[in-house]
Amino acid sequence: MSGVLEIKLPKGSILSFGELLLRICPDAGGEWLHDNKLPFFVGGAELNVANALALWQLPSAYFTALPDNAMSAQVIDYLEDKKVDTSSIHKHGDRIGLYYLTRGKDIKNNALIYDRAGSAFAMLKPGQVNWDKVLDGVSWFHFSAICPAISQDVADVCAEVLEVASAKGITISVDLNYRSRLWKYGKQPIDIMPQLVKYADLVMGNVWAAELMLNIPVAPDIHESGQKSIYLKEALQTSETIMAQYPKCKVVANTFRFDAGEGIDYYTALYSGDKLYNSSQYETDKVVDKVGSGDCFMAGLIYGFYNNLDPQQTLEFATAAAYTKLFIEGDATTKTVDQITKAIKL
Repeated sequence: MSGVLEIKLPKGSILSFGELLLRICPDAGGEWLHDNKLPFFVGGAELNVANALALWQLPSAYFTALPDNAMSAQVIDYLEDKKVDTSSIHKHGDRIGLYYLTRGKDIKNNALIYDRAGSAFAMLKPGQVNWDKVLDGVSWFHFSAICPAISQDVADVCAEVLEVASAKGITISVDLNYRSRLWKYGKQPIDIMPQLVKYADLVMGNVWAAELMLNIPVAPDIHESGQKSIYLKEALQTSETIMAQYPKCKVVANTFRFDAGEGIDYYTALYSGDKLYNSSQYETDKVVDKVGSGDCFMAGLIYGFYNNLDPQQTLEFATAAAYTKLFIEGDATTKTVDQITKAIKL
């Protein structure tokens, strides 16, 4: 039987590792130019996870790099107000990373523009941070495939902290989120990600990300039928292959989010203990904001396993958390545990 992910007492903090970004949101029609108003949100995939966990009353901490200036101080105060522990944030460099995303669009859309070159996080190098100190009291470490996509130095920093976290026996999770507008430094995900995923206890993503990043093939005709049963069969095969190739991995989660006009169809799968669990299916005709839905799913998985819920309970909570995020403007969820629990589709 494959390993089962259990968090044993005493439980420490959950540290999310990644770049804090400001998301700038011009509207598609250009009204922001006439109104002199440009909406923004404080985000970043891993921060979205940290914010959700803090909202759900878990000991959530966050590592990023920010310049040592008044703007960073305001951002840190903002995170502290949300009960996110910011004590390990590394201060150096000159700027906070930005990205521009036309309001209402998906990050996969061509309305996305990154402006994060030379940011404090992008300028991180191995040997700068005392990871023993940062990881003191941490029982769960979360990162995503966005971090090593930034530069070779940041990929090396990821390897550095993962080695220390693994040696300390800290549970490690990774989100295989792919950003096609990153990975511009001469390396492809398959060149980098396998050496990072080997440290993970929980791997989250989808079958296509696993193919791209871990070279685990997906059936070429999978889209022809569009049947849920076919996709779940593929999730099972991908999960089993990940488990075989990465012995430390105990859980694999896959999301399936398909566009349906202006809405989506959404369901998920979780492989644990030699069994594939699948969630209820959710459909909606209208979405407010797709950004952060996957991060909310990841946070839901961490919430479930941290609280020793069974795999099906964990999956249903995470799926409902991700689905309800679609109706919230901004990067992070504002839904409480009780609200999410009530939204679970039985």
